[in-house]
Order: sequence, then C-alpha cells, then structure tokens
Amino acid sequence: MDFAPSARAADLAARVRTFVDTEIEPVEPGIVRDVAARRARGEDAWPPPAVVADLQAKARSEGLWNLFLPAGHGDDYARRFGTDGGTGLTNTDYASIAEQTGRSALAPLVFNCNAPDTGNMEVLLRYGSPEQQQEWLEPLLESRVRSTFLMTEPGVASSDATNMQATATLDGADVVLDGRKWWSTGAGHPDCKVGIFMGLTDPSAHRHRQHSMVVVPLEAPGVKVERMLTSLGQYDEPLGHGEVSLSGVRLPHSAILAGPGRAFEIAQGRLGPGRVHHCMRLIGLAEKSLELACERATRRVAFGKPIANLGGNRERLARARIAINQARLLVLHAAWKLDTVGIEGAQSEVSEIKAAVPQMACDVIDLAIQLHGGGGMSEDFPLAAAYAGARSLRLADGPDEVHLGVVARHLLRPYAARAAAAAAAAAAADAPASAAPTAGASR
Repeated sequence: MDFAPSARAADLAARVRTFVDTEIEPVEPGIVRDVAARRARGEDAWPPPAVVADLQAKARSEGLWNLFLPAGHGDDYARRFGTDGGTGLTNTDYASIAEQTGRSALAPLVFNCNAPDTGNMEVLLRYGSPEQQQEWLEPLLESRVRSTFLMTEPGVASSDATNMQATATLDGADVVLDGRKWWSTGAGHPDCKVGIFMGLTDPSAHRHRQHSMVVVPLEAPGVKVERMLTSLGQYDEPLGHGEVSLSGVRLPHSAILAGPGRAFEIAQGRLGPGRVHHCMRLIGLAEKSLELACERATRRVAFGKPIANLGGNRERLARARIAINQARLLVLHAAWKLDTVGIEGAQSEVSEIKAAVPQMACDVIDLAIQLHGGGGMSEDFPLAAAYAGARSLRLADGPDEVHLGVVARHLLRPYAARAAAAAAAAAAADAPASAAPTAGASR
C-alpha cells in the first residue's frame, strides 16, 4: 500500500499551494469584506468580484485547472481543458492536490475544482450523452457556466433517498419534473445555468431502479430559485445554497442521464470520489485552522504566559496535530481503495472518511476559535465560516449516522454469515434420523 503521490501529482500540489499562498490568500480577506459591505448596504452580494475571474485565468494559464478530472475517464478532456495538457489523475494523486485547495474557501472555485461542479462534471463525463457533454460539460470545464445538484428535499428525510417526493414523469417523448429541492449548492452563483435533478419515475420498479437523473436548464419554464439559505449564518457567496422549485418542467426524453431508472447507480459513481474530494479539502482546512491556532497561541499572552501554556492548550494542540495526520491517512487509504477496487469494493472506507473527517475538522476549528476568543467568531478571521462549512459536511452527502450504518454493515457481515452457518449446522445435527426400512419391506 503506497500512498505517496506520483512525481507529477507532487509537483501539481506544490504549485497549487504556492498559488494559494501568493495569489489567493492575499486578496481573499478583501473579497470577504467587499461581500459583507455589499450585503450590509442591501446590495446584491452574489456576483463574484472581477478578481476571481482574473485568478481563474491565471490558474488556467499555469495548468492548474480542472485537476479533479479522473484518470482514464477524463483523459481526453484533461488534455483539452486542464492539467498542462496531461491525462487525468488517480484519486490518490488528486487527494494531495485537493488538500491544498481546502486551505482557502475561494481556491476550489479559482481552480475550477469546486463542488458541486466537480461532481456534476464527473456525472456528465461518465454518463452523459455526446450532446449533453457538448452542451453542458464543455462549458463547465471552461467555467463559462456553473451548476447545481438538485437532490435533497425539505419535506422528507433525504438521508433515505427512496423517500423522495419529487417526480420525473415520462410523458411520451418528454419527461416532466415536479418537486421542491433545497441545499442546492451553487444555485446562488449568477452563472449557474444547469442542474442535475433526481426524481421518482417508476414507483413499481425495484427500490433502486425507481429514480432518474435529468439535466435541467435553470432557465427552463417552471424552474425557480425560491430563496438562498444560510448555513449557521453563512451564505457562502458567490455559490450559496438555494431552495429550488420545479413545476411542470417539460424536457425532451434525451435530458435523462443514461436512461430512466439509473439515478442510484449514477449517484454511487458520483459520490465516491466526491467524498474523497470533500474530505481532503477538509484536511487542508483543518491544517490552516491549526496553523492559525498555533500562531495565536504563541503570540497572545494572558496571565503572564503565552496562551499555548495555559489550561492544557499544549496537549489540545498536540492532539489536533495527531487527529489531522490520522484523518489524512484514512482518506488516502479510501482513495487508494477507489483506485484499486472501485466504489463497490471501497464502500466502507468511503463511509469511514465521511463520518470521521468532518467531525475531526469541526473539533480542530473549534479549538482554533476558542484560542482566538471573540475574534474567532467574527468576520475578522476565517474560522467561523470554516466551522459552518465543516459542520454542514456532517450532513451533506449523507449524515454521519448513515455512513456509520454502512461501516457497521460491512463490519458485521462476515460474523453474521458465520453465525447463520453455525445455526444451520446445529439445526441439521439435531434433526431426527430418517426411519430405516424394516426387514420385511417389499422391494
């Protein structure tokens, strides 16, 4: 088991880190202040400042673009639209890069590697028709448009997707979409033009063949962004999380991804690598938060001592260091499993990281906030927004409880099988012997 990145991935990760440190972080506080000031004046806070487009152009010119594209599946697009004209990267290789992008809330957007666009682009790459790829994938790869993922619903427990009430009804040559979705990340961006919608198509089919995914232009009649949601008070501009209604949205049958009834299959393919991306970005976010915590703890003095030397803070900082390192290895292991055996063989590992890493990040960021005092909860530092993002990921892509259930199922399966086999053997041993034929029985 070798988690070391390839030479190419190590070089890209180093260049991404340099770009984040020298190009993005110096301007990010000003962007945050600009957004806050516009919001305070009652102005539209959603259009990203022009500096974001400038940073994107520079990142692309340096080959730091669409780095998420997967090896094999995206090689042609990678050569045309990203990574120095090279092929796509393995999950293990991209993990080291994703960690560096997680250090800044803005960096994933600058490198065109932000959720949900990465997941949507992978879906279009793997399951989209040539027409869907030309119409939507290529503009997304060039960052000419943005996208959203329309899955979670306000009226049901969406942790069980079979509860879904939204419908994708087949009607002759068309499919008709109805329903209400929320926590649709990306819906606030002014360039968001397309969504991938999941809805119920055939209630009589097998529970995992009832739903379809449909590519829906957000300008289609019947689509409306009802409102933008806050996550612990954070709007997450310029992407944001929207509540979106769809009423009688009629699209051609060709808008269905890979055909009716394949939504769960597509979701599995989408969410495996996406969870690695999320978790490695959280590793980077936790690293940045720990750095801020260490700087604050060694420079601030209280009761005659640096804060680091008060109240067990040295031990807390040490445990944070250990927790981040443990989480990184766990994510790299999951990425390696995805690369070697695919999503079917890595289900437990992917659920393990999704349950462990957001909790770890919340704990580390909470420590950093505590060491910053009141300032840690203000907009003067990135920690409050960081905590909101990490906390939301304990729910996004499945809540902790669902992932722990998956881990437990895989853990207990061989024991349950052995117990069942032992019970069957015991039952067979206790069964009465067949009656032997009597001596005078007729032949």
